[in-house]
Amino acid sequence: MNWAKKDIYPFSAIVGQKKMTRALIFNAICPSIGGLLIRGEKGTAKSTAVRALAYVLPEIQVVSECPFNCDPHNQEGLCPECKAKVKHGISLPTSKRKVRVIDLPLGATEDRVLGSLDLEYAIKEGKRRFTLGLLASANRGILYIDEVNLLNDHIVDIILDAAAMGINIVEREGVSYMHQAEFVLIGTMNPEEGELRPQLLDRFGMCIQIEGIEDPNERVRLIKLRERFDKNSTNFIIEYQSHQNDLSEKIMRAKERLPHVQISDKMIQLCSKLSLDALVAGHRADIIMRKTALSIACYEGREEVTEKDVNEAADLVLLHRIRVSPHPHSINMKKKKDLIKNLPVMIRSRKRKN
Repeated sequence: MNWAKKDIYPFSAIVGQKKMTRALIFNAICPSIGGLLIRGEKGTAKSTAVRALAYVLPEIQVVSECPFNCDPHNQEGLCPECKAKVKHGISLPTSKRKVRVIDLPLGATEDRVLGSLDLEYAIKEGKRRFTLGLLASANRGILYIDEVNLLNDHIVDIILDAAAMGINIVEREGVSYMHQAEFVLIGTMNPEEGELRPQLLDRFGMCIQIEGIEDPNERVRLIKLRERFDKNSTNFIIEYQSHQNDLSEKIMRAKERLPHVQISDKMIQLCSKLSLDALVAGHRADIIMRKTALSIACYEGREEVTEKDVNEAADLVLLHRIRVSPHPHSINMKKKKDLIKNLPVMIRSRKRKN
């Protein structure tokens, strides 16, 4: 669906769900975090937040008419067609536009996701012709998978591989085609409809569990805001435009600050200690926690990562990786659920001990 054809509820008007909105922003600041998996029951603003995020992000500069959304200032990251034009001295026309949200349908095939090579055209014309997939359209945007737990595991693997590398490689009959595939990966799921395999779960940079708002006053506020939006979405969007602009500026400054923010060895050691406390497998959690802490510091306008930043990062990164035993097959599920529920308490306790 093309969300640009309908009014989108403002990101800054979302009531509650602070952890979700912040996690989305941190991924937008640093896409190499590896995406966000949002677990929660229906009606908790998961889809609304994802679609609204694109409208609050700063505009990006692209090569006009390029289906890969190439960045004209990144010569190395240009698609083969744009590189060929530059090589022949043809200047690339540019334009600015909003970040796009690409929806991945549950029934998507491998060719629909990756794209495919037109072999018949290659044989007849002696030239490669690439049929775009969803990963090409998602480059420099947001790839959104609703009910990701219901998607074919093989397709999820392909998407996670591309998200990790930032590159999509299509190989058919000895012919290969490569293009940039840098995107913010957002998956949403209702755990009642089934779980993701642990191997796939770990590949998401962050995971959060969200629930409906329990404060009666906040629920009433949510209802009233939504009613106003439904009655006159244009006026409602205008009312929140200044908030949207302020948030967009804050995100843009954070992205610019990211390469310059420092993290001390002590804070990196804390990342590793928190991962060890959670008995995570491998080192992915440590690496992603560091990136997340840097993004948090950038967003808050700090020049160096603090312990508070690391603790918040741990709360976002460890939820889906935490184990109560070094052996996954011997996990007591009740203990695991209790440990996950008390993860923020565990982090604060760790902070007091230090």
